[in-house]
Amino acid sequence: MSETNQNYVNGEWVDSETGEVLEVENPANPDDVVATYQGSSTEDATAAVEAAAAAADDWATTPGPERGRILREAGSLLADRKEELTDRLIAEEGKVYAEANGEVQRAIDIFHYFSGKAADLGGTVKGPSATNQNLYTIEEPVGVASLITPWNYPIAIPAWKLAPALAAGNAVVLKPASAAPGVAIEIARALDEAGLPDGVLNVVTGSGSTVGSEFIGHDAVDAISFTGSSEVGQMVYEQATDAGKRVQTELGGKNPTVVTDSANAAEAADIVANGGFGTTGQSCTACSRAIVHEDIYDEFVAELVDRAESIDVGPGSDHEMGPQISADELDSTLDYINIAENEGATLATGGGVPEGSEVESGYFVEPTVFIDVDSDMRIAQEEVFGPVIAVIKVSDFDEGVTVANDVPYGLSASVVTNDHTEANRFIDEVEAGVVKVNDKTTGLELHVPFGGFKRSSSETWREQGDAGLNFYTIEKTVYDSY
Repeated sequence: MSETNQNYVNGEWVDSETGEVLEVENPANPDDVVATYQGSSTEDATAAVEAAAAAADDWATTPGPERGRILREAGSLLADRKEELTDRLIAEEGKVYAEANGEVQRAIDIFHYFSGKAADLGGTVKGPSATNQNLYTIEEPVGVASLITPWNYPIAIPAWKLAPALAAGNAVVLKPASAAPGVAIEIARALDEAGLPDGVLNVVTGSGSTVGSEFIGHDAVDAISFTGSSEVGQMVYEQATDAGKRVQTELGGKNPTVVTDSANAAEAADIVANGGFGTTGQSCTACSRAIVHEDIYDEFVAELVDRAESIDVGPGSDHEMGPQISADELDSTLDYINIAENEGATLATGGGVPEGSEVESGYFVEPTVFIDVDSDMRIAQEEVFGPVIAVIKVSDFDEGVTVANDVPYGLSASVVTNDHTEANRFIDEVEAGVVKVNDKTTGLELHVPFGGFKRSSSETWREQGDAGLNFYTIEKTVYDSY
């Protein structure tokens, strides 16, 4: 293990004065401490915000093409280090190689995408009602943006918040999740090497209650983007809006896949298994409910159980499904499994800790399928954030949509059907910010909006693509008479 990773503040790598250290362990082998980070204080967070505020004006007036050049160079530096970053992500978060490598590539793609977008920002020209007048808009950065990101996509989510914020001309403070901050710090290293001016990006590690609270509450912060649990997100939203700040929150999900009687059971099982067991179920868009027409229910269950039992569970470097990130996450998943059984759901497969020398010390859990699930059970209502799928039987399409909407969340939803009319009805009627037809609930394109309904989002602003840029800019309308 190398020396403790430092914070990045005002263009320098610095230690926290607290002297506290955060240890990050390998979830596949918790005895292996992968790296250590600063356990920072409120004062460290304040210094970061002040550095961003001091740098904001100069960065805002930096020409868009120059901002884009820096983002493009940072993306290229990340690409040069792709394998190193993949290994770091596997070690800290536990993803399997294909997932980790794909996530790193997504971060690279995001920086390259927004590097081009930086040159397009400016505004629009409109036709005035008066003669001798120009009428147009100007897009300006909001100022200082605070970004608070989760551990489950530790490089992709920081990238999709950070790249548009910088492209739009904002200065930024970033608090990555303490469980897996290493790859976010490497983004800062790449931007520093690419020539980002001092103070434009500042990264501070530490607890949400200390660093995060200051990043939200400091008077110099103009906008806050948070991804995490619905409970914490609601507190962030209330604190930010009470202070009159611009805020977006992307939160939890209880994502359904509705399988109609026209679907092929085997194909539907593939879609559900990929959406529910990929990333060990630790995605806010993971499929946790399969809502299946009674005519193909039994066949679907058999196919899904077969897929769950065929998954090779083990350390991320050479297996199909890795561990949960921590003992707390594993315990939470096992608690929900017990709750489901106590409420009367039938355990079709999984439900325990796998056996074998490779998994005996890590935070591993078996891919789990419950059947005979009622929509009012906690296993069907609450976010588990593990590889657990609840299968619910319905009698027709209308009941399927009703059950799909019968949760407090509305992030991602999919339908498996060969009936085009049903597909169109599902798109119109399901309460979700992301809707897919004959596809898994997980997986996002970087150039289209992402966000949820109900408790899955603040429903204020969307992320990614042009929508992401919109959050980090504010329009000024100009009436220029001559």
